Amino acid sequence: MTMIGNRKYAFNWGLLGNLEEGRPSLGNQTRVEVFRLMQFCFRDVLEQKFGADETDRIFYDAGYLAGSQFYTNVIGQPDNQGDFVRKLQAALKDLGIGILRVEEADFPGGRLVITVSEDLDCSGLPELDYEICTYDEGFIAALLESFTGIRFSVKEIDCWCTGDRTCRFLALADVGEPNP
Repeated sequence: MTMIGNRKYAFNWGLLGNLEEGRPSLGNQTRVEVFRLMQFCFRDVLEQKFGADETDRIFYDAGYLAGSQFYTNVIGQPDNQGDFVRKLQAALKDLGIGILRVEEADFPGGRLVITVSEDLDCSGLPELDYEICTYDEGFIAALLESFTGIRFSVKEIDCWCTGDRTCRFLALADVGEPNP
């Protein structure tokens, strides 16, 4: 691995590796429990060291980085918003991340309501009385910004862990100029 500056783990798509070579028998599949084991152990350690609010910021930022990389390397350059939504829905479903549905879409007005059912992060977890999908908030924000060139704030407003059976996100365009 080549270091970039003083960063040992600066993300690039190549870090996902060659799974055909590295996992010839197991391939690219694993169980959701394994993903959640890693995710919630990271959350626990980070929360112990930095507190819950900073842990949420870290997960949001990580989701944002992942969303922008996902857009570039998986979604590409859609021709229009319908193409963007179709490509995103297909990719999320094909990769087992979740089933995306757009409930409201006002791209010109900068307001969207998006649901993700069977969400990789939380579907099937016990009720916790708080939303946990901060990584997804960042992921969706980056996808929307990558497509529109406008920064979005995304907040989960319904979650499996609050008793809902889908995760629902409100995305609002930030006031200001489009990002370069």
